[in-house]
Amino acid sequence: MRIGQTHLRIGFIGAGGIAERHVGVLSAMEDVAIVGVADPDFARAADLAGRLGARAYNSHADLIVMEKLDAAYICIPPFAHGDVEAAVIAAALPFFVEKPLSLDIASAERISRTVAARGVVTAVGYHWRYLDTVQEVRDLLVGNPPALVVGYWLDQTPAPRWWWRQGQSGGQIVEQATHAIDLARYLVGEITEVYAQDAHTAERRDFPGLDIATATAVSLRFATGAVGTLSATCLLGWPHRTGLHLFCDGMAIELSDRDIMVDVGRGRPLRQAGSDAVELEDRHFLDAVRGLPNRIRCPYGEALKSHRVTLAIAQSAASRQPVKIDSLVDLADA
Repeated sequence: MRIGQTHLRIGFIGAGGIAERHVGVLSAMEDVAIVGVADPDFARAADLAGRLGARAYNSHADLIVMEKLDAAYICIPPFAHGDVEAAVIAAALPFFVEKPLSLDIASAERISRTVAARGVVTAVGYHWRYLDTVQEVRDLLVGNPPALVVGYWLDQTPAPRWWWRQGQSGGQIVEQATHAIDLARYLVGEITEVYAQDAHTAERRDFPGLDIATATAVSLRFATGAVGTLSATCLLGWPHRTGLHLFCDGMAIELSDRDIMVDVGRGRPLRQAGSDAVELEDRHFLDAVRGLPNRIRCPYGEALKSHRVTLAIAQSAASRQPVKIDSLVDLADA
């Protein structure tokens, strides 16, 4: 920020649904001004920018050059990552980027090394980490770690056509169920090995050209010795179940982005999550940009660890072999 400046000048790269979610949060913050929106679909950028009193661009490069930004929000599809982050880093801008980080491990690793070398403030949109219920679970697990982790992402197929294509989204695990993987890492510890199998529904008339797996079953091994599974499908027409179930000595926990249930043998009390996780992750990022104490729970380098796991799951499903996380290779080179 410049001396005497009161508002953070924010630019959005990408004007889709997740950008709208962050814009809704930032628009309510008195110390933030969204000054520009860039999207290759200029009409979409112009629509969002017009509602904000901002300027629209069809190129992230033009946005960076024309606006004196304090930070950038990168809300783009998986296949579009790489050049955008490089341009933002070259401009020495802090950035918030939505998951997943990329379609390939090499690109994300390269960005992570550059970020670390230049000391750029970053945050990644693994917003579940900011739920008050997640902090409650972390407290409950002190001294009683889980031995079994069961994750779910049983949901519908999102509308964007790029999501339906393996070469553009990376598939459901990489693009969507990555939230469950990140939460498992955050609560239980590092995942060291995965083994995945997937299934492909032959034809879905409502989703022409869909070639991603429509169901995936994954076995997980953790560095702590815990074992787990993750089940995912996009065959439903509604969000059926997402989250983690954790099983410890004398305690079972069911956790989603909406609620928590802790079972110690005296009933199944259910409590709703009380915090807006997206609002909190945005506030922590912007505070760090201002130079206040950094409370960001998932900077780029930390998110990369979750991304490695999801890419390893994709590699395992393709090869039908177990994959150790530390031996992950770029699928493009495999």
